[in-house]
Amino acid sequence: MPAQPAYQRILLKLSGEALMGDDAFGINRATIVRMVEEVAEVVNMGVQVAVVIGGGNIFRGVAGGSVGMDRATADYMGMLATVMNSLALADAMDKQGLTARVMSAINIEQVVEPYVRPKALQYLEEGKVVIFAAGTGNPFFTTDTAAALRGAEIGAQLVLKATKVDGVYSADPQKDPSATRYAKLTFDEAMMRNLGIMDATAFALCRDQKLPIKVFSIFKHGALKRVVMGEDEGTLVYA
Repeated sequence: MPAQPAYQRILLKLSGEALMGDDAFGINRATIVRMVEEVAEVVNMGVQVAVVIGGGNIFRGVAGGSVGMDRATADYMGMLATVMNSLALADAMDKQGLTARVMSAINIEQVVEPYVRPKALQYLEEGKVVIFAAGTGNPFFTTDTAAALRGAEIGAQLVLKATKVDGVYSADPQKDPSATRYAKLTFDEAMMRNLGIMDATAFALCRDQKLPIKVFSIFKHGALKRVVMGEDEGTLVYA
């Protein structure tokens, strides 16, 4: 008997910057294809996967023009950037043989369907990947908060925060060679050490809902599968 995944339903939080690859901004096709291959591996094991994606890669390209702009307006622009990323991700998933559905927190019905919780749950149970676009649909909230919120709403067992480093370290591993990776941390320990894993709103929401967070590297081949199998990969933050 092959080993069973440790988690049946996960929420994967991808930063927009992760899609850039080595480019200055925008979407790097090779990078997005590689990420989708990692996701496909766990979906094919029967794990239900939902995704929340940021918009930094697109918004960075227009950030110069947002200087002095009203914060709410800039945030709405960021939400539209996440819709663009979500469509790119869904397209790459479809080409990989997965079925992806994009659900947006702001209504753009000609492009993507609106977020409706029972519909999202139905898609997950059918084995489709659900991509939640446009954050929470509200300005002043980050896509980290959207990940915590959607994770709680769909009853995910784990929020996976995909980053460029393979976990949470005691110091910046690129600057300090003696930095050590934490295998596990409680929410209180992470707050006390001011590790800045997610923004405060997202972090508080995960802590209140007892929704564990796993920080890992999306660029490390096979890391997502190892996390799903419950192996020692990345850093687990738990209540």
